[in-house]
Amino acid sequence: MEFRILGTVAVATETGELPLGPAKRSGLLAMLLLRPNSVVRVEQLIAALWEDEPPLHAKAVLQSHVSRLRALLTAHDAEMYGVRLTTQGSAYALQLPETLLDAHRFEELVALARLQHRPADTVQMLREALSLWQGPALTGTVRSAPLEAAALALEELRIASVEGLSEAYGQLGEHARAAAALRPESVAHPLRESLAAALVLALGRSGRQSDALDHYHRTRRLLSDELGVDPGPVLAAAYRTILGTPSVQAPPQAAFASQPQAQGKAQPKPSAGPVDTVPPSGPVSDEPADGTRPDPSPSLPLSSSLSPSLSSALEAAAPPDAGTGTPSAPASASDRNPRTDTASGPAVDPYPEHPATPTPVHAPAEHPAPAPNLLPRLPRGFSGREAELGALDQVLAGDDAPVCLLAGPAGVGKTALAVHWAHRRHARHDRFPDGVLFADLRGFSDTPAPEAPTVLREFLLALGVPARRIPETTAAMGALYRSLAAHRRLLVVLDNARTSAQVRPLLPGGDHCATLITSRDRLGGLIASDAATPVPLNPLPPGDAAGLLAAVLGDARVSAEPAAVERLAGLCDGLPLALRVTAARLAERPDGTLAAMAGELADEQRRLSLLDIEDTGVSAALRLTVRHLPAPAAELFGLIGLHTGSDLDRFTAAALTGTTPDEADTALDRLAAAHLVAESAGGRRTPHDLVRLYARTLTPEPAVEPLGRLLDHYLRTALAAAAAAHPESRPCCALPADIRPAVAVREFPDRAAALDWFEAERSGLEGAVAAAAGAELHDRAWRIALLLWPVILLRVGDGWVPLLEQCLASAEQENDPDAQSRARALLGWVLHEEGRDDEALVHLEQAPGLAARAGDVTSEAIACVNLAVALNGTGEHDRAGLLLSRAVTLAVQAQHPPTEALALHHLARHCLDTGAHEAALSHAVRALDMTSSDESARRVLLQTACGEALAALGRPDDAADLLGQALRTAESAGFEDGVAAARKALDGLPADR
Repeated sequence: MEFRILGTVAVATETGELPLGPAKRSGLLAMLLLRPNSVVRVEQLIAALWEDEPPLHAKAVLQSHVSRLRALLTAHDAEMYGVRLTTQGSAYALQLPETLLDAHRFEELVALARLQHRPADTVQMLREALSLWQGPALTGTVRSAPLEAAALALEELRIASVEGLSEAYGQLGEHARAAAALRPESVAHPLRESLAAALVLALGRSGRQSDALDHYHRTRRLLSDELGVDPGPVLAAAYRTILGTPSVQAPPQAAFASQPQAQGKAQPKPSAGPVDTVPPSGPVSDEPADGTRPDPSPSLPLSSSLSPSLSSALEAAAPPDAGTGTPSAPASASDRNPRTDTASGPAVDPYPEHPATPTPVHAPAEHPAPAPNLLPRLPRGFSGREAELGALDQVLAGDDAPVCLLAGPAGVGKTALAVHWAHRRHARHDRFPDGVLFADLRGFSDTPAPEAPTVLREFLLALGVPARRIPETTAAMGALYRSLAAHRRLLVVLDNARTSAQVRPLLPGGDHCATLITSRDRLGGLIASDAATPVPLNPLPPGDAAGLLAAVLGDARVSAEPAAVERLAGLCDGLPLALRVTAARLAERPDGTLAAMAGELADEQRRLSLLDIEDTGVSAALRLTVRHLPAPAAELFGLIGLHTGSDLDRFTAAALTGTTPDEADTALDRLAAAHLVAESAGGRRTPHDLVRLYARTLTPEPAVEPLGRLLDHYLRTALAAAAAAHPESRPCCALPADIRPAVAVREFPDRAAALDWFEAERSGLEGAVAAAAGAELHDRAWRIALLLWPVILLRVGDGWVPLLEQCLASAEQENDPDAQSRARALLGWVLHEEGRDDEALVHLEQAPGLAARAGDVTSEAIACVNLAVALNGTGEHDRAGLLLSRAVTLAVQAQHPPTEALALHHLARHCLDTGAHEAALSHAVRALDMTSSDESARRVLLQTACGEALAALGRPDDAADLLGQALRTAESAGFEDGVAAARKALDGLPADR
């Protein structure tokens, strides 16, 4: 599944694009995609969906569009991809992995392009980024100021990327390609002087000076004719460059400031400012002759409407304000003092080799030892992680003793990334000339963790302190360590930390030292006390997973089965550890296919064992994580394997453990801090598949009591949710006599909250029915299944048949005729709605008799209505009419107005279909009188039936009045089916009435 806003707003799936419907729904989706994983208020959405003053019923129409969009996503298995449209108070949020959004991938590629040191790599990144554009952004939405502003901001970012691409081509000397990239944009935006200037330079430098001058003069005339202005300094400077005359202004700055090329001997800076002239051959440099860099241009424009996560990713990757280009070679000894010229911003090197004070760093005689490097060997087969490497570059580039916390779940590759980054940074850029210290703190290991004095002693020895001069106490050792680090530029890597207290004694004291910590825990205390910056490490995306497999198996073997590679990445949860074990197994089978291995891993009973090899594997890594959990969190983790859904909230966790929701929430927070569950919207927590499978291995045997608590929790909560969703209806079942007492029951303030809970818990409720049936707790199974009826009515086409068949089987096991009647009535109705009338009638024919045997008159009336509706569909109108009349009689006998109104409504429709218009009017009016104003949808349908009857009886004016009321009510409620029915009836009235 892929979401697109860089062109026509669309949702693409393997079977094609989803039918989004009207422009307002596309606009709604666009607004949510501009802020993925963030709440968007109803007021913002209404402002975006109506160009003029919104109607009074705008909120209802918006709710209808949200409902349709949610149904569309659900129908196409959006949750499989981590996509969910949620309601949060008076706002909505579209939760999704941002990699599914083309704008996010575009901005990531643009950000990565900024980090490249080779122009060829920049070109590759930007070409791939620009290929994601399929036309003007946000096409197919309504015209409104917020959406047009967002589209304009995206377009600005695209144009700036084209300018960056042209600059990178220019650095490669491929000026003709630069001109080819710029010309279409310059034609489309003829008044954008930066584009015109870049095109003029590209044409001139590619040997087309006449074309360059012609384009300049055409742009100059257009500026004069359209705006009454002369060319600005950027365009004028480009013109003078092509003429070969000195420019009095600085040359235009590119959107992508690349690293400067190695310079020759610096020349004095001309007093008149930098000069841009065309040399006899080779590309023109945009740098002054003295080798310094002019002030770079602002970062690429970012839309305020874009998601904060995407925007911050771009801003994080953007070059700093000025003068922070990395030199191609370290400064000479004579240039090692900090720069004092503030005209062009801070010093070039964010890690000056000496602090910005006149104090000498150290005396050679005092520190004769070479700079230490305690790093382990460079990890082999490292692949991808460019975004995370860029984040580490940014966090650890500060001068204020930066501390970076690289946190993630077991097996995600934290150590490999930290060591790879440290080797790359130390070797290539010499940011840390005074050395790199490394310690494995073994916070999650079978071997005991080293004490602070042990690590400090190793560090002091590495820093050149003779063994005899190392103090004996931990405090003195720490003081000496910090004093030695105070005037050095060290990188300290503390791997596999378990607690903040374990780390603090090992933090260096120097303002120019940097510390990189890896942990499976969030270490929030370190963030609070030492301003550590967290860099979360998530599972590998499929592309990086393919690179990791290829490093072991070879490119040819991996590229031959791309679909199997993607499946393997999913089955391994994107964990490098699991992927490496998989690659090792495949390496032992040179004739085996990746698809066959994926088939083996798909078996949940074998997956964990297949992902263990000798003393390495996922189970071992998770075991060490769980071993260090506090008791309440460890107990909850062991019971998560019993949970029947994909995620859980604090009430469900409390049911599993038999604790209060607050206690369960604390345990969930601890599991989240240890990266054993991921946090999602609405306070829900989701374990990855491999974590869930491992938790099942810890589930106590037998687990009757925790499973019983879970089932009873679902039963109580579903009953409360059904009552909140349809307060006018009677409960479809009573609680079992042996139900366990509840510590707390979730409350639902309104219908929307109840339906949201049903949708969020659908997988858990369906799993609970299967688990109850498997444990022969059939009295729980049929009740939980039937209590899903509010969401079944709302999403009738969502594949409910298997669930209701299990419901019926459990009701038959219990020999409960009332349960059987309700199950058959609901199952038959769903089958009828799916067009499977022959199967539906098998169940519907039995439902009324079973209800009568149980003595439930209301249930019998509903069963008669459902059977009559199906019979009408098969042409048995006479029998259908008799059944509907009996349903009305039964509802009156039961003294249940909602059921009576339901039967009368269907009887009125039956009479309309058979030409009995007087009877139809009578039944519809009677039903309308007993339908409350809160039941707007039923009132619309009944008013429409009355209007159709009046029109058939020759009373078109009365019909028009009633149908007009129905139309207005439907529009105000956002009831689109009702709007369509009322309009159709109005259109059928005589034009000359």
